[in-house]
Amino acid sequence: MGGRLDIYRRLLGYLRPYRRQVAAAYAAMLTATAVNLIVPQILKRAIDQGLAAGQARTLFVAGGLILGIAVVRGFVAFANRFFGEWLTHRVAFDLRNHFYSSVQSLPFAFHDRAQTGDLMSRATSDITETERFAGVGLLDLTATIILVVGVSAAMMLEDFRLALLVMLPLAALIVTAIYFGNTIRPLFRRIQEQMGVLSSVMQESMTGIGVVKAFAREEYELEKFDRENQLWFEKRYESIRLWANYWPLFTFILSISILLLLWFGGPPALRGEITVGSLFAMISYVLMLNAPVSHLGFLVNMAATASASAARVFEIIDTPNEVVEAPNARVLTDVRGEVRFEHVSFAYTEGRSTLRDISFCASPGQVVALIGPTGSGKSTVTNLIPRFYDPTGGRVLIDGVDLREVQVKSLREQIGIVLQAPFLFNATIAENIAYGRPDAPMAEIEAAAQAAAADKFIRSFPEGYQTMVGERGVTLSGGQKQRIAIARAILRNPRILILDDSTSSVDTETEHLIQEALAVIMQGRTTFIIAQRLLTLKSADMILVLDGGRIVQRGSHLELLAQDGLYREIYDLQLKDQEEFVASEQAMPAWLAGSEKVR
Repeated sequence: MGGRLDIYRRLLGYLRPYRRQVAAAYAAMLTATAVNLIVPQILKRAIDQGLAAGQARTLFVAGGLILGIAVVRGFVAFANRFFGEWLTHRVAFDLRNHFYSSVQSLPFAFHDRAQTGDLMSRATSDITETERFAGVGLLDLTATIILVVGVSAAMMLEDFRLALLVMLPLAALIVTAIYFGNTIRPLFRRIQEQMGVLSSVMQESMTGIGVVKAFAREEYELEKFDRENQLWFEKRYESIRLWANYWPLFTFILSISILLLLWFGGPPALRGEITVGSLFAMISYVLMLNAPVSHLGFLVNMAATASASAARVFEIIDTPNEVVEAPNARVLTDVRGEVRFEHVSFAYTEGRSTLRDISFCASPGQVVALIGPTGSGKSTVTNLIPRFYDPTGGRVLIDGVDLREVQVKSLREQIGIVLQAPFLFNATIAENIAYGRPDAPMAEIEAAAQAAAADKFIRSFPEGYQTMVGERGVTLSGGQKQRIAIARAILRNPRILILDDSTSSVDTETEHLIQEALAVIMQGRTTFIIAQRLLTLKSADMILVLDGGRIVQRGSHLELLAQDGLYREIYDLQLKDQEEFVASEQAMPAWLAGSEKVR
């Protein structure tokens, strides 16, 4: 119970910055409730002093008052609904921004575990369910509660004994509503969780649609989606059945109050012990509750849904950031580019080490190549340099400063990265290249593209640098996307470059062009390259050979070839063929070699 109250309290905290709008909405609601409570008293007077006494003037006055109240009620109803809706969508705006900001700031480790579809479900479906309650829903629920209290007090003033009889069904109604809320809340939590699963299945299928179609697995994907969708419907059906059972019960309980009033209030009215107007006023008060109380089940339902959905949103917002910036973190400036690993160990999950006692020093301007079998830890080493993760043991230093002592933003501003799987945004080529420096002039964007051997193919498009690349760069080939990603890193003019297998999707001629360009760009910059290409390895100042999370060999290409070890094995199995292929290409006639090139 305490946890649920904390969720509501925290959710209502999003209303705090908008005190004026909250005051206007609730003032309008209170005014509407107050004028509604006056109407039965006017009717009572019209019956007792107008109809019973035969005074027509009293009836006219009563009619005029009711008309005036209707006008006032129209104005306050507008204010009530306007500010209620404004608060609803403003809370959604703030909560969605807070959620998105939290997701953006969470480290790679979180995104390694999280499912994109589930995050999208929380950002859309859960926040939508939450916003409905925070604004209009809470306003209506408060109005219903105040109306019940106001009606109870008014009936007490009319006739204390009859009011007590009516209170019994009303108390039962409140208890039933609370029980309904407690029953349906965990059910809605399961519904929203299943919606997250459903969204993940859809997102995964849509992202991998090429693979689905290539293997003719449309039917399988449809069955998988249908299965999860069926589970969602079954949970939703359970909530509908529960709601359908309780909804008539609310109305039935209210009808019992009217029955009690007529049964026990009718005879005294006939005997003149209470006036007919007074009995009619009490019946009017109970009938006044009909619509709000019928709506009560919906409001309790909404509150339960909002609580379950808000819990899922806050779960992400409250996820601790595993890469914590020190309170006195220094800004990293004037970087020379020395990168040192001192006895570094790292594990993605406890008990399963990915890196073990890694130590090396890359001098400023040095090119370091990392090679090793799949899963040997190459990418993990480079991921520790921009502090995507913190080592579980040892230290990573730049220019002698522990990365945990510097501001993350200033650190990453000094690093240019080309990831193994290049990602482009659904924007123009120029905007993708300038993503790290959105204010870069066009001349520098073109220079970066030239350095990455991308300018030629970009200019071959009708719209050149203003060509839209589509979602994830779908309109470009793998090599083209790779070169644009390299241009994006070059434009940032970093002191440290990380190229994670960045020439894996280009042909040997393009790779040679890129290497020639990078040879100039890398001067004075420390560069880490993960590659399986011989050309890359030959040009490296230092090669680190990793196996099982350890550095098993280090040295230049020629030094490592002279040793018996893993590097020589990799060379004989993979790299020697590349060398022979390049040699054979150079011996081919120029026209034949050109026809063999792959984009």
